[in-house]
Amino acid sequence: MSEITPVTEWPDWHANPDGGDPITQDLNAPYDKGDLCWMLVSTILCWQITPAIGFLYAGMHRRKAALTMVFQSLFCASACGIQFWIYGYSLYQARTTNPILGDLSLAGLHNVLASPSQANSDIPDILYAAFGSTFVTCTAMILAGAMLERGRLWPSMLFLLCWTTFVYYVLAYFEWNPNGWLYQLGAYDFAGSGPVHIASGFGALAWSLMLGPRIDSHTTVVERRRVAGIQHKPHNPFLVGLGTVMIWFGWYSFNGASTANLSLRSIYVVVNTNLAACGGGIGWTLLEYWRSGKFSILGFCSGIISGLVGITPAAGYVPVYVSALIGCVTACACYFAAHYKYLISVDEGLDIFAIHGVGGVVGDVLTGIFAADWVPALDGVSGSTYTGGWWNRNWIQVGYQLAAALTCATWSFVVSCILLFIINRIPGLHLRVKEEDEIRGLDLKYLHDADAEAMDFFGGGGGVQSPQLEGVPFETSDRSSGPAVTQGENVTTTTKMD
Repeated sequence: MSEITPVTEWPDWHANPDGGDPITQDLNAPYDKGDLCWMLVSTILCWQITPAIGFLYAGMHRRKAALTMVFQSLFCASACGIQFWIYGYSLYQARTTNPILGDLSLAGLHNVLASPSQANSDIPDILYAAFGSTFVTCTAMILAGAMLERGRLWPSMLFLLCWTTFVYYVLAYFEWNPNGWLYQLGAYDFAGSGPVHIASGFGALAWSLMLGPRIDSHTTVVERRRVAGIQHKPHNPFLVGLGTVMIWFGWYSFNGASTANLSLRSIYVVVNTNLAACGGGIGWTLLEYWRSGKFSILGFCSGIISGLVGITPAAGYVPVYVSALIGCVTACACYFAAHYKYLISVDEGLDIFAIHGVGGVVGDVLTGIFAADWVPALDGVSGSTYTGGWWNRNWIQVGYQLAAALTCATWSFVVSCILLFIINRIPGLHLRVKEEDEIRGLDLKYLHDADAEAMDFFGGGGGVQSPQLEGVPFETSDRSSGPAVTQGENVTTTTKMD
């Protein structure tokens, strides 16, 4: 048996990308077990964000298409995870020198083992790759909600895989690879506002516009433009709340582990994340009550997620005493974006564009305003690398932030439109289901499970339920209760509270 010696100095990556010989060398020796444990546990916690989004979207859908969202979350977790292994990680973390995109030198996670990652030398490549895989799966799932009750399943799967290839990985290279042009420019994006939120939000806007408004059994073609401004009540607010709680829980790791080590900065990021979610939830809820006189679980959850979106680029850069403000301001911007989206006649009922697209842009700008140079230095590695934002009188930083936000928004929207146009022209891959299938629901069209569920809904499983009020439309583009809206025979009324 050969003697195993600990690694004391890493070889040049191009000479030995694995970092050494695991048979004769202890490749664990240079790493702190606390860092490894923190990142590994955070990876597991981040993974559950993807099915959590599926639960959130399922609750927000009408019952006839809810299970399709759970199915999509499993697809994103599985297919996008395989895609990440085959070539995704290589596209945005390859050690290339161009400013646009990586190569396939790390395809299949080849040459990805013990060498220090580009994100932080405190953790190995393989661990950072595992952590990064959870980002692309949850981003794809955020976008998947845009098919909202009318998109065909197979074309949507193809689109999601193409979108992650030509949008997510390109933008991730721009911002996270040390040679990416936005990274070199000096834009701050701590945990993925651009590749995750802005990209998915503007991609969802493109998808919703390409699909057109939803229809119902009582809706004529002439009425579709008017129907685009009508929301439908979520069929299961409990699932909405459950999904939000799981996302909030997972976002501690999503942001906290983006330091790529365990440090004071990690703790600071977790505190910032929590306070921003609190500020976002309170901000949206107060606006909702001010305008409608009532609270709602959906509104509170929307505010919490808006706060998480706003703090994503800022969590590792801003002082803790402004994080609640960032969450609140972002939630207010998202609230009004959701309320007035009917002006562009888009049927985007899950408000992916309003919360993730608009919220991501607002979060980027607020990062440039409130970033402080000493916060990143808490990781024990960055030192004086960062110059802060307006907080340190670095006035140009907001310009860098706007450049990053507009780049991500424009790239995602334009490329998404191109991909959707091409896919829709491929025989057998048109984007939208037939009218009769849309009226009956995607669950009945695609899932065996829907038959048993429908029987239980209409009387089985103990107790008779009242399906006629499910999916009733309510006030245009607002996530709060409002004046009665009549469409066919479905009517809702609300009472203004004193």
